Amino acid sequence: MAAACVMTAAAVLLPLTQAAPDSGRPGVYRGPASMAVAPAAPSDTCQDPEASLRPSAVDGATIARIKAAGKLVAGVDQNSFRWGYRNQTTTGGTGLEDQSNQGRLDGFDIDLVKAIAKDILGDEKAVIYRAIPTSQRIPALQEGRVDIVVRTMTINCKRLEDVAFSTAYFEAGQQVLAPKGSPITGYDTSLKGMKICVAAGSTAEASLKAQSYGAAPVTVPNQLDCLVRLQLGEVDGIITDNALAAGQAAQDPSVRLVGSPFTREFYGVAMNKDASDLVRRVNNVLEGYRAGGASSPWMVSYRKHLEAVLPGVTAPPAPKYRDG
Repeated sequence: MAAACVMTAAAVLLPLTQAAPDSGRPGVYRGPASMAVAPAAPSDTCQDPEASLRPSAVDGATIARIKAAGKLVAGVDQNSFRWGYRNQTTTGGTGLEDQSNQGRLDGFDIDLVKAIAKDILGDEKAVIYRAIPTSQRIPALQEGRVDIVVRTMTINCKRLEDVAFSTAYFEAGQQVLAPKGSPITGYDTSLKGMKICVAAGSTAEASLKAQSYGAAPVTVPNQLDCLVRLQLGEVDGIITDNALAAGQAAQDPSVRLVGSPFTREFYGVAMNKDASDLVRRVNNVLEGYRAGGASSPWMVSYRKHLEAVLPGVTAPPAPKYRDG
């Protein structure tokens, strides 16, 4: 691959400057956004992982702590084009520019973080952004380094053992990204003998472990590392969410999505398992974020960040709730 392509991907790999000093505290859905309700599942089963706690605006211990600190600490990505990335073409207005003035954080996930901060603290800028790799999303929550993770994180039963999730805010699916002209045709036997890159701790890694089709897995800390390795010719393909892959293909026109999505997955805001009041509050924010049809904040953000790379989305996924 041309060296220019490598520079395209590497350009967003910049250090993240926090918006304020540390407080010291330890895809694609096309249906209507109607509400669905799921019964509470027994503690030893997980039949409907997308079902979350019912929304509430009542403050609890976690909300009180965030308000006392005056900042919401959010774990995000700064390397996923259109989702959470350093926008090199826009500066000013957020207080998040890094010291070299290379741009500010932007993207669909960043818009959602701002909406949550606005609701809890009355100021969308009252956020400490922390860039975390894929493999550190759960540890960051468990260790109290962040209050929320908004980082294209798929809700599933395994993760629910360690963290809590909001209702789904986006639907995606696992798909293969490969160079144009590659013999890889999708998630199938064409992967045999191929070096396939996945991010550590991702659902793509779990999928490849379950069914490799003879591929040789290559694991990296961050998803964008896979794109760089593909551009350098160190791997033959990537497995990731098609929502992320579409952004990567937009960065590098020499690669493309192949085959069809082979999973159906939903992104959620992840939180500590003990922060039930925060889970309910985020779900309350999402209720308003989805409301308004084509004029909803969700659709406005989609049109701004994602429509060009993921066309055809007409509505956010419908929320599911459980009792208890």
